[in-house]
Amino acid sequence: MTELHELTALDQAAAVRAGEVAPAELVRHYLARIDRLNDRYGAFVTVTADRAIAQAEAMTGATAADEAPTPLSGVPTAIKDLTPTAGVPTTYGSRAYAGHVPDRDAHVVTLLRRGGMISLGKTNTPEFGLCCYTDNDVAGPARNPWDRARGAGGSSGGAAAAVALGLAPVAHGSDGGGSIRIPASSCGLFGLKTSRGRISPGPDAADVSGLAVQGPLARTVRDAAAMLDLMAVPMPGDPHWAPPLPAGETFLGHAGREPGRLRIGRYAVPAAPGVDVDPACVEAWEHASRVLEGLGHEVEDIPTPFGPEVSDFFVTVWGVQSLGHAVDADAEESLRPVTRAWRAYGRRIDGASFAAAVGGMQRAARASIEATARYDAVLTPTLAALPQPVEYFDEKDADPLDNLRRQSAFSAFTSVYNMTGQPVANLPLHRAEGGLPVGVSLVGRPAGEAGLLALCAQVEAAAPWDGHRPPEW
Repeated sequence: MTELHELTALDQAAAVRAGEVAPAELVRHYLARIDRLNDRYGAFVTVTADRAIAQAEAMTGATAADEAPTPLSGVPTAIKDLTPTAGVPTTYGSRAYAGHVPDRDAHVVTLLRRGGMISLGKTNTPEFGLCCYTDNDVAGPARNPWDRARGAGGSSGGAAAAVALGLAPVAHGSDGGGSIRIPASSCGLFGLKTSRGRISPGPDAADVSGLAVQGPLARTVRDAAAMLDLMAVPMPGDPHWAPPLPAGETFLGHAGREPGRLRIGRYAVPAAPGVDVDPACVEAWEHASRVLEGLGHEVEDIPTPFGPEVSDFFVTVWGVQSLGHAVDADAEESLRPVTRAWRAYGRRIDGASFAAAVGGMQRAARASIEATARYDAVLTPTLAALPQPVEYFDEKDADPLDNLRRQSAFSAFTSVYNMTGQPVANLPLHRAEGGLPVGVSLVGRPAGEAGLLALCAQVEAAAPWDGHRPPEW
């Protein structure tokens, strides 16, 4: 018999609508798996079992009494621990916030609950989401479901580990420099970095750079599209707005459409100088190119559309942005060395340097979008290296600058598209020796999630990946 966690999120919701399974049964099934596996993998920081069961038991059939059903009504999910949830500890991965309990939800949390989804808790993240790997002094590392000695990626590493292990069918993530795509590649998932302004960061989040967005991690394109439909509702006062779909259309609907014959550019040389791309990552990129060509798309090589200066722009802005969480002076020493290094660097940046970096990012984004405007999508490796050992970035007594250099090389392809604000999807099409996932990224047109999802769903149908399951699935 098929176990409940083997069903897609959409199939779970269909079973709820048909009366074949109750939401509380789904929740208890996932809670049992979390109880069995979470200590080994560090996916969740906080598990809200009683709260999830109460919400599930309050639902009648597929939906709460006062809400119309959605395609994901009754389905469990999880919220990244950078995102406030009222009445639930939200630590931001930091001991400085270990006792922090928000008094109101982030807008996206409200939207998912209104959509009938049931949060099982808060997923693991590095301190303040600053790193491309997931480890902290609150919950420890998020480990890779394919190899526990390796990391799950970051900063949405807990979310990715949860979905890959079958501890949640889909999960919420966020991405300021690759934080959805990196763990999706590391853990063998479909992950979607949405367009700037597609999902509201309100009411409390502030992003001075426009780099950070939110999005879904899922096993299938259609599950991710259905979750995006629930999350993509703007809030009055949002600083960025992505154009909505035409009335009556959904992202899930677009995931069922044929994309037509497309023109796809590709490159595998990152903008950051001196980065050697692992041959397995190049082979994943070549494999994806063959799949796309086999589907009738025109794939052609293009120059890397960014110059080496973008790395300095990003580091400057990220350093300033690391100061976004207030920390009392006496608690600053409780922060991790890499966090303190980022914040010390951010304090040294003057206003003129910050303004120049933001302006440089914007000019580089315009130039890249113009250079690739004739392409419907752009294909790159997601990462420049395979998932690394848990201790690789944060070796004991290592210089924090070595940590930062290793992170920059590992994630050399990702942050440039936070600068452009384009949607980007990780596709888990390839496996390295031993079955370790290796992802590739498809970059869509600005605000082009609909077309990107149609293309990704076509690729998934031609080269399905959901049958690949980690050892403890």
